[in-house]
Amino acid sequence: MSLTARIGELSPYLRLLRPELYYMDLTLPASSAILASYLATGGLPEFLPFLIAVIGGFAAITSSYVFNDCCDIDIDTINLPGRPLPSSRVSKNSALMYAGLLLVIAGAAAFYLNPESLMVLFIAAATITVYSIFAKRNTFLSFLPVGISYGLVPIGVWLAFDPAGILKGSDGVILPLPAICFGLMMCVSDWAFTLGGVARDVEGDRLKGAPTMPVTFGIPFTARFVTFWWIVGIIASVIIGWSAQLGPVFFAGALASGLWMLAQCFDFIKHPTPERGGALFLNGSNYRAIMFGSMIIDVVFCIYLGSYTSILW
Repeated sequence: MSLTARIGELSPYLRLLRPELYYMDLTLPASSAILASYLATGGLPEFLPFLIAVIGGFAAITSSYVFNDCCDIDIDTINLPGRPLPSSRVSKNSALMYAGLLLVIAGAAAFYLNPESLMVLFIAAATITVYSIFAKRNTFLSFLPVGISYGLVPIGVWLAFDPAGILKGSDGVILPLPAICFGLMMCVSDWAFTLGGVARDVEGDRLKGAPTMPVTFGIPFTARFVTFWWIVGIIASVIIGWSAQLGPVFFAGALASGLWMLAQCFDFIKHPTPERGGALFLNGSNYRAIMFGSMIIDVVFCIYLGSYTSILW
């Protein structure tokens, strides 16, 4: 059975959470927590705080998906009529309550772990709300707040395990270089990631008057723009590994998946169609999930294999 068919059999409330992106949305907070704990303490995080961070991060990300679907019902009726809201399997009011519940779960997790993480969550939630309610319908730069919001996700998780010291004690460093690079990598790669999906949705956006980049400048221009930011994001991922002095597993995974991602981008430039943009959107999710997974495995090796880090450093 294909992935699409399996997704189609899920509960509509699970489908609202974008099951095709689950791996990326779980490995992002997991890798942020593990890397932060390793650099701050030299070990893995305790299990309960780690589990809470992963659940909270996942809830924060998916709450934005559900809220955005509530704002885009008219567009999705054209582009993605099988989604739960345009197909009337979930009402808008129910979906809004669902998004609110997910945000409450994320907020409770952040408050429990570190109030500084809660502050970051408030900023990220406000930023993505600007995108869903205002930016997408008014400017071709609507991808900017999306990237900023998702760039704050690893920062918020990081602070749970390595506090900045504003509201909770720390080692005197507000944010170490790997954390800053992690946030920047997520931000710029999410600009590219989002615009791949926006290229897929160009027909509905055009009909409903949303001046997205593909509508305003065309898909060929968007394909080149997306490729540039994927290149920047891949370089930033390598800088994360360098600044954290990670080992060969991370670099092998990041570079191999990064080169594969660039091949997909160049194919999008050669074939600038909505369908190829949608495929690139999923490619971007898979690339980041592989990179995050490589980071998790590498940190475990760094902790438990005494001579591992000396291979490169």
